[in-house]
Amino acid sequence: MERDFEGKVVIVTGAAGGIGAAASRSFAARGAKVIVADIAAVDETTTAITDAGGECAACRVDVAENPSVEAMVQLALDTYGRLDAAFNNAGISHKLASLHEADVDEWQRVIAINLSGAFLCLRAEIAAFVAQGTGGAIVCTSSGAGIVAAPMQAAYTAAKHGVLGLVKVAAQEYARQSIRVNAVLPGPTDTPMLRASMRDNPFLEQIIPRSTPTGVLATPESVAEAAVWLCSDAAGAVSGASLVVDGGALCR
Repeated sequence: MERDFEGKVVIVTGAAGGIGAAASRSFAARGAKVIVADIAAVDETTTAITDAGGECAACRVDVAENPSVEAMVQLALDTYGRLDAAFNNAGISHKLASLHEADVDEWQRVIAINLSGAFLCLRAEIAAFVAQGTGGAIVCTSSGAGIVAAPMQAAYTAAKHGVLGLVKVAAQEYARQSIRVNAVLPGPTDTPMLRASMRDNPFLEQIIPRSTPTGVLATPESVAEAAVWLCSDAAGAVSGASLVVDGGALCR
């Protein structure tokens, strides 16, 4: 594997499993020093990295809380002396419900983590890039629900649409400082979060595989590699983009 992140420092949130864990492993395999961040335990991810000869540091972060996010970025600076890239991947789903029956507390929690969390991470990471004066690259996880409606998922749809707005604003504001900001938009992906949703909703277990032309769920690795590429120098001319990784589901 190409060591195109040799000497670089990367933050990955939502790194305990799924796409975030796959991205953490890929960044490390490519030479990056990785801050493996999640509100859940990240032991499995960090062990996989170190067993493969990579370098990482574990970080407990609540992306909905600004002091926690700022401490995560500071950990990267204190541990490795710099920050070069970040994959803001932390997010949650919620129970299916019609908008007029949606739980208000659940709405606020989804917005706090999926949208405000992306804002807080972008804010802290960009501040570090600006202070360094060396540029950087950030990828935020949106969703197919960031560009089309996901019925019965008002909070998730609103948050993921909002993430794309944040990405576009940041890409415009910081282009002259060599800071690139992009989004990756996964379709149905075989992650613990989606598997849990399908267990709770047998209807989803039937319909989700049918929603993709391939008829199968994407692997976390396939989405992770898209995010890693967007953070790499190979994507040096790409900013403000929304890269859909869904097997062609939305191109109909």
